[in-house]
Amino acid sequence: MKYTLGFDIGSSSVKVSLLDIELGTCAASAFFPKKEMTISAPQPEWAEQSPEDWWINLKSALKEVLAESKVKSTDIKAIGITYQMHGLVALDKNGQVVRPSIIWCDSRAVPYGRKAFHKLGEEWSLSHLLNSPGNFTAAKLAWVKENEPETYQRIDKIMLPGDYIAYRLTGEKNTTLSGLSEGIFIDFQSDDISGKLLDFFGFSKSLIPDRVETFAPQGHLRSDVAKELGLDEGIPVSYRAGDQPNNAFSLNVLNPGEVAATAGTSGVVYGVSDQLAPDPKSRVNTFAHVNHSREQRRLGILLCINGTGILNAWLRHNTAKDLDYPEINDIALSAPVGAEGLRFFPFGNGAERVLEDANPGATLSGLNFNIHKQNHLLRAGQEGIAFSFRYGMDIMQNMGVNTRVIRAGKANMFLSPLFRQTLANLTGATIELYDTDGSLGAARGAALGAGIWRTPEEAFRNLKKLEIIQPDNEKDIINEHYKDWKLKLNKLLK
Repeated sequence: MKYTLGFDIGSSSVKVSLLDIELGTCAASAFFPKKEMTISAPQPEWAEQSPEDWWINLKSALKEVLAESKVKSTDIKAIGITYQMHGLVALDKNGQVVRPSIIWCDSRAVPYGRKAFHKLGEEWSLSHLLNSPGNFTAAKLAWVKENEPETYQRIDKIMLPGDYIAYRLTGEKNTTLSGLSEGIFIDFQSDDISGKLLDFFGFSKSLIPDRVETFAPQGHLRSDVAKELGLDEGIPVSYRAGDQPNNAFSLNVLNPGEVAATAGTSGVVYGVSDQLAPDPKSRVNTFAHVNHSREQRRLGILLCINGTGILNAWLRHNTAKDLDYPEINDIALSAPVGAEGLRFFPFGNGAERVLEDANPGATLSGLNFNIHKQNHLLRAGQEGIAFSFRYGMDIMQNMGVNTRVIRAGKANMFLSPLFRQTLANLTGATIELYDTDGSLGAARGAALGAGIWRTPEEAFRNLKKLEIIQPDNEKDIINEHYKDWKLKLNKLLK
């Protein structure tokens, strides 16, 4: 028997899955903590987590998986890692974390990225970096350099969250091309680290870890760590990717024209392209996909909406805490399409790239105490999330991403019949739901990277399609409500 492990380092929890190579299916999975992981906000617009918490939660989830599956440790042949993107983890020369990780939804670095965008030149930034430096890892490091100079002086290497977990497993400080691109360190004219960006921020190139291939042995499990985890020494870590490129990979989205979506804490639409065609306003972002190379360009065009599942969770915790999500979905469906004019703008989770880094906060518009009830509020929340997806996908369409089919795992907001039907009606796309998730994608990637599977076709031959959602006869009316929502959003942003 052969198995691979996938570790998914999220901001809400850490999930571990064990993949049965022969069947191509999940043998066991678990996540930890059982309640959402804490995000610290010492100041407004800040968001930090302790990397040690990721490690502790990984160990707890792995222990549960090993106990449930009862597999022999000798049968586990490789490990893959996926992780929350754009975070900053800083290590000293002894490999110790020098400060809490500044994670993806932290907004403090927006002014640093905006300044770099203008000083480096917007045309240069878009043609070489394919993005504004924005609120990504490089800009976060610039914030540390200016505001915590003593901490900055202690930094030996910077890492993304997945790089840090790989380091804890193997003792190797390295990263990937895809990872460096999500931090906005890569010049896509050369597919190498941008010296011009480093010079602008005053960063030494020595801060950047060595680069390894996405699909290849990147290090091997250390003996002391193997003992700590209940695994065998020497297991290769053979795949690593940020959560959105990995989600696309997990759905076999690898070639131009293919599109994947997720709707967890944040919402993402991710399309693959072979063209260097950035958005002029950098509202959606372009990164190196997991299979990108200079010989075969594969770029991931990423639309991110920060306030997605977190809005749905907020509504549950604050207006329907005695109900579970299926009950909430049923109640929301009892309200009419358009929620009788109630509009939710789900932008309450930090600066939104799709709004040009604006942070307007979440807004509820059109509330009438004589008309609207709980079902209207819950429906307006889910429709508002779908409307924000459509808003960003219109930008992607202008970049040449024509979405006819959306692939997604049947999880999070895609468990809601209301949300997925609304999204299908708004976009005119067919939605295909699959039995997979990020941790299983990482486990498949590990098998490819370790050479257990030779091709993606072999890796995905057993990927199970669960459901297909087509646009229905409500598509015209929901699109009229979207026009009203968009008009109100434009007024809100003025």
